[in-house]
Amino acid sequence: MLSLASLLGDDAAVLRDRNFQLLLLSNVPPVIGTALLSPVLDSLVGPFGTTQTDVGLLISVFTAPGILIVPVAGALADRYGRKPVLVAALVLFGLAGTAIAFTTDFRVALGLRLLQGVGFAGIVPTLITSIGDFYEGSREATAQGLRFTVSGLSQAAFPLLAGVLVATAWQYPFLLFAIALPAAAAVAVWFEEPTAAGEAAADGGRGDSGGDEPAPGRGAVDWDEGVSYGRALAGLVRRPRVLALVVGRTLPVVVWIGFLTYNSIIVGDLLGGTPAQAGLLTAVGSVAFAGAASQAGRVTEFFDSRFYPLVAANCCLAVGLAVVLFAPGVPVAGVGILVTGVGFGLALSLYRSIVTGLASQSLRAGLVSVAEAGGRVTATATPVAMGAAIAALAPQLGFGPAVRVVGLGVAVVGGGGGVVCLLVARLSPPAPAEREGAAAE
Repeated sequence: MLSLASLLGDDAAVLRDRNFQLLLLSNVPPVIGTALLSPVLDSLVGPFGTTQTDVGLLISVFTAPGILIVPVAGALADRYGRKPVLVAALVLFGLAGTAIAFTTDFRVALGLRLLQGVGFAGIVPTLITSIGDFYEGSREATAQGLRFTVSGLSQAAFPLLAGVLVATAWQYPFLLFAIALPAAAAVAVWFEEPTAAGEAAADGGRGDSGGDEPAPGRGAVDWDEGVSYGRALAGLVRRPRVLALVVGRTLPVVVWIGFLTYNSIIVGDLLGGTPAQAGLLTAVGSVAFAGAASQAGRVTEFFDSRFYPLVAANCCLAVGLAVVLFAPGVPVAGVGILVTGVGFGLALSLYRSIVTGLASQSLRAGLVSVAEAGGRVTATATPVAMGAAIAALAPQLGFGPAVRVVGLGVAVVGGGGGVVCLLVARLSPPAPAEREGAAAE
């Protein structure tokens, strides 16, 4: 019989930690913020009296606030603690999202989605940072990977449920956002604040997980007295090693978003497939990244390093997308996206576990938020840049070849650029508060 230890290794014990269980519960609402509406947008055109073009704004106004709000949320989490920011963000996310079910005014719905996006911006960086507060080494890599695994599984399950509910009433999918409210209540009652900004647990803020003693600098202020928080964070980000790893964390998103944006075109126009087959490719990739993310801790422990696994993950991203683009048929493209998904799940899990170790507790949420905001910028810019490049090349090459050429460029930028960032990080001096085992060494 399979056990958690056989699937995840010795670090599977993190799943018994109540604090980590609460973080996983809190991870479900933000994941479904976009995925929940993706399959039902067309069904909302009539109720909101809008058009098929404008209904997509329900997605755009949700994702846009994160670019500016995520760094602010990180600063608040460093100043006031993780718990109050997480609780407030979950409440805002749940109330704003659920309230959409009670209006038919499209402008009101857009405003509520904007508020929900503000809540989203406070949840994910705080979750990632809190995991970095509680764990280190392979335990943290396992925990970050499991959080990402929950993301993948939620993205697969909730859209299916929304598709069933919308057939009964268009309001019902929005009611699913209310899951954030009991999550907020659970965090408020049982979550132990892991920083000195709040009431730390008796064991130094490490919760019930036990484990190693906190690494040097974990709870200390790592900037000189009299220097503002913003200047200290900016100074940390400007360090070559930190900047390279923060930029490297954003690049896997380029490949993944590039695939998601042009998946249906690649399958339908280039491979002669069907929309159902395009959906199947997305499902294969999602399951692959969920599975790979769950093994991040074991990979870290096996190699005693994050450098070589990350190089391999970036290569998987580039090679996998290239296979999808130049596949002779859908089955081969399926193999390609399987490889891409493995690279995506492993890369983001490992990068996130590295970034949390580049700063002490007093700057950790700020640095994580900068990295996460960078990921949102690349997610927003990639489809725009790809569309412009394809439009420029199509008159000379034809539409299909232009998609392949631009897609190959995305693979090189996302995968090859990631390897370059890792080499820069490896050759640069460590950050002052960097803890042993967290670097891409």
